[in-house]
Amino acid sequence: MAGDSAGGGIVLSVLVSAREADLPLPSCAVVFSPWTDLAATGASIRGNDGRCEMFRPENMAQFASAYLGVASRRDPRASPFYADLGGLPPLLIQVGDTELLLDDAVRVHQRIELAGGRSTLSIFHEVLHCWQMLVGLVPEADAPN
Repeated sequence: MAGDSAGGGIVLSVLVSAREADLPLPSCAVVFSPWTDLAATGASIRGNDGRCEMFRPENMAQFASAYLGVASRRDPRASPFYADLGGLPPLLIQVGDTELLLDDAVRVHQRIELAGGRSTLSIFHEVLHCWQMLVGLVPEADAPN
């Protein structure tokens, strides 16, 4: 399984739901710049304000409201940062160091490892949000990772 941005958060939520339902899990998963904490509690939300090419902190609240309606931003089904992340397949996480979502990726990686899981976190310097999807358009997407 793979997903980017909100899709990365959805991948993690699907994995947690599948594990809880005792369904077969994929052998691995990849998430690019995953949005995992819709409550926006990570320091990078503020610390990277103005450095991130895609988002501003006030956008995050607007996007979360559009996605969740009246549901809690800390509901682990929508914000997998708050879920039990044990028992998931190995995960590759990639994120840029200037992204508002940097801490979403870093903290999920740490929680997976604390739960005894395997996670590889790669942080790239000064890349656009989800640059991996821009093959042929930005040099970073064409570079071997």
